[in-house]
Amino acid sequence: MSLKNVNRDEKNIAVLECEIDAASFSAAVTKSYNKRKGAIQLPGFRKGHAPRNLIEKMYGKGFFFEDALEELVPPTYEAALKESGIKAVSAPEYDVKSASEEEGVVFTAKVYTKPEVSIEGYKGIEVTRHEDAVTDEAVKSEIDRVRERNSRTTDVEGRPAKDGDTANINYEGFKDGTPFEGGKGEDFDLKLGSGTFIPGFEEAIVGHNVGEEFDVNVSFPEDYHAKELAGAPVVFKTKINAIKETVLPEFDDEFVKDVSEFNTVAEYEADVKAKLEKAAADRADAAVTDQVVAALVEKLVADIPEPMFVSETENQLRDFDSRLQMQGLKLSDYIKYMGITLDQLRERMRPQAERQVKLRLALEKIAELEKIEISEEEVETELKRLSDTYSVELEKVRSLVDPEDIKADLAADKALKLCKDAAAVKAEE
Repeated sequence: MSLKNVNRDEKNIAVLECEIDAASFSAAVTKSYNKRKGAIQLPGFRKGHAPRNLIEKMYGKGFFFEDALEELVPPTYEAALKESGIKAVSAPEYDVKSASEEEGVVFTAKVYTKPEVSIEGYKGIEVTRHEDAVTDEAVKSEIDRVRERNSRTTDVEGRPAKDGDTANINYEGFKDGTPFEGGKGEDFDLKLGSGTFIPGFEEAIVGHNVGEEFDVNVSFPEDYHAKELAGAPVVFKTKINAIKETVLPEFDDEFVKDVSEFNTVAEYEADVKAKLEKAAADRADAAVTDQVVAALVEKLVADIPEPMFVSETENQLRDFDSRLQMQGLKLSDYIKYMGITLDQLRERMRPQAERQVKLRLALEKIAELEKIEISEEEVETELKRLSDTYSVELEKVRSLVDPEDIKADLAADKALKLCKDAAAVKAEE
């Protein structure tokens, strides 16, 4: 089994001509007969005992060829692809030219290949960097969020509901005097001011007392997902069962000791400010990276074959499906809820897929031009990181991940860092 010839007459397409020797093919045909004969019955023979020559006489000489070809063609192609050094970016299209036990098999495999790539000006890319200043008010807001997470609620007595309270309510919605589906709830806790309900509903609760029954007149938004209700005026018959208010803990040293490893308010405030400043710096760095990436994609010169975009779109679709499953959702339910088809979802993912393909080609070319190399120690470190991140035994990771893929990923990361470090950064006021 070997590679006979490679034809590259078409741009970004290679046709590998391969052959399988007669002995290997004959053995695979015999194996197919032995596997399938148990299900074949011919007149005059017990099931599974019909001679091969009679089966082939009745069903054709090539009756067992398909199984043999399915067994031998893919590994022969893979070996030929490796021998050729071609970087395929699509599944092969097979075409069997001839097949016989006497002369073996000749077939071709047509594949799309990585395009020729060029890129210039990847050093000195002009970018702007803006880092938000961390104010005392921002520190206070973050501390207040922590206080809210550690708050308690108490029943309200002697006053009506106000913004920020939690009202326990019964409600039922009516459109033109008729109840509508999904418009009824009992003992529902509604945080006033949260924006949970349609505009105007929560505001209408404010000012009412426990035990009051009243009508809330509102209209659904024009873009509401239920078309029969979109833009429609409705009435919610509402009753307040209870009102609770949120009581925040005092911000003092005792609170700080309860929620952190610090002992004083001053220490805690300094730590909150440092974390907010780091977050601001990280956002600024990410924005710079996005500008560099956009520039690299724009500077790339390549005639990219369509299968590369299709493949990356499918990769993103699979990743999205996996993330949905982790949340207990199904892709089929998601597209039904969104009112779109699977192909429309692919269309939405296509621009990002194109950007990712172009970026990868750009970074691979830069890594080549800059002669970026990845050591075995770096590969080992990355394997260990993957093992720790996904809680998978290191040896299992080794069996699942191709070291060459890791080297390519690490080289691309280094290439991006090189471009970012070499960028002409201008501070944005």
